[in-house]
Amino acid sequence: MRGEDQIQGAMFSYVSPEQRVPKDHPLRMIWVLSDAALQDMSPTFDRMYSQIGRPSIPPEKLLRALLLQILYTIRSERMLMEQLDYNLLFRWFVGLNMDDVVWDASTFSKNRDRLLSGDVAQQFFEKVLDLARGQHLLSDEHFTVDGTLIEAWAGQKSFQPKDRKEPPPKDPNGGGVDFRGAPRRNETHESTTDPESRLYRKSNSAEARLSYLGHALIENRNGLVVGARVTQATGTGERDAALEMAKGLRDGSTLGADKAYDTQGFVAGLRSAGIVPHVAQNTTNRRSAIDGRTTRHIGYELSQKFRHRIEPVFGWAKTVGLIRKTKHRGTERVGWMFVFTLAVFNLVRMRSLVPSG
Repeated sequence: MRGEDQIQGAMFSYVSPEQRVPKDHPLRMIWVLSDAALQDMSPTFDRMYSQIGRPSIPPEKLLRALLLQILYTIRSERMLMEQLDYNLLFRWFVGLNMDDVVWDASTFSKNRDRLLSGDVAQQFFEKVLDLARGQHLLSDEHFTVDGTLIEAWAGQKSFQPKDRKEPPPKDPNGGGVDFRGAPRRNETHESTTDPESRLYRKSNSAEARLSYLGHALIENRNGLVVGARVTQATGTGERDAALEMAKGLRDGSTLGADKAYDTQGFVAGLRSAGIVPHVAQNTTNRRSAIDGRTTRHIGYELSQKFRHRIEPVFGWAKTVGLIRKTKHRGTERVGWMFVFTLAVFNLVRMRSLVPSG
């Protein structure tokens, strides 16, 4: 017998979002891990908020919503609020009931800015690492470091001379700024949109763009990120950031890196800090800083084999985590989102490493 196509909205529902989510859904383990980290951060949230006044959006819900935005590659807060309005999976993960009113996009952004002004992302990153350390997922001996280019939220036409007192010439073809044929350097120019960004290119064959540098340090056992930061894009930025992150490693640890790190200064800096430099040799038209004292050991060969595990970190963060082109301005805010994104990467990686029990 054919059923009738009757459309009538039900007034009551006795099924909660928890019952709608399958027991084996991948988000369940991520929720357990992230909730454990957020509970440990409760004293930090207490210090950030006043004890009087109208209650704001709970910071735990804010961070869960941001986590979903990264996991599902949602481009804007407005689209995120739209998903929260009708997506039961998103409501369950954030902690909203079926009848709870979803926040306005501008209200969500203003409340989020409170978290961006603090070191909440770094604390969340460290709490996730504590969970991984408690499950014995981290190596304390062998590490790999690398950097990637993060395109700034600024256009090429905003890169103008610092001391210009007159408006720049107009392009007769497009009506914008005409900068063709004029030399432009970071020493004499800066972006009017994002002054902290720098004109930079990864290689001689690549296009120079206004960018930041993102740096990551992973342990070689499971490829989890144990260090992350963002710096201005400079020629020595990758090596300088790597030396800073290496200070937290114990004596005798090994640090793998690609050929860009094969310089006398970087290798000497690692050795003076008690770190064994397992850097790939760059013998193109020069002598490598890594000699037979290092390459003759089997550990060097293993480091070169496992150092490629850092590439999926940047690949996931750029294709899924929305950091290929940042939507924030300034080193501090870009760094906040970069660190938080890599913390989410660790959660995704740990989901398949932590026992379900």
